[in-house]
Amino acid sequence: MGSEEAKTVADFLIADFENEIQTTLRVIEAVPNDHLDYQPDSKAKTSLGLVRHITLDDEWLLNCIANGQLTPPPDGSDACGIASPADAAARYKEKVPAALNRVRVMSGEKLASVMDLFGMMQAPGVGFLAMAIKHSVHHRGQLSTYLRPMGGKVPGIYGPSADTQ
Repeated sequence: MGSEEAKTVADFLIADFENEIQTTLRVIEAVPNDHLDYQPDSKAKTSLGLVRHITLDDEWLLNCIANGQLTPPPDGSDACGIASPADAAARYKEKVPAALNRVRVMSGEKLASVMDLFGMMQAPGVGFLAMAIKHSVHHRGQLSTYLRPMGGKVPGIYGPSADTQ
C-alpha cells in the first residue's frame, strides 16, 4: 500500500472510530456497579474485566500505531486503577480521543509502514487501525450481552434497543 492510499484509508477509519467512541461509552456506562464480577462462563472475562480491556486496549492499540511499534498490552488487573464503569468512562474520554488524534496526524508513509504483532502477523499501521476498531466493537458487543443478565439496560448501539424504545 502506498502512502497516499494509507492516509486516505486511515482518514476514513479514524472517522469510523470517532463515531464508535460515543457508543462504546454508552455501553461502558450502562454496566451496573453492583455486578462487576458477573461472567456468563468461567472462561469469560468478568464485566469489570471487559470494561478494563476495552478501555485500556483501545488506548494502547492507538498509541502503538502512533508509535509505529506494538508493545506488550496493558495490565488489566486492579493495579490499572479502573475500579468502576465511571472510572473507565472517564479514562476513555480522556485517553482514547487523544490517542486517536496521534494517529490522525501521522504521515501516509508512517501509516503504510509495516508493524509486527509479536511475530504472529505483520501489517501496515493502517491495517492495525482497522483491527483496533474491530477489536473494540467485538468486545463492546460481548459487554452489551452481559447487561440484561446483570439487571442493566442495553443502550442504543446501531439504532434503538428494546430497552430504549
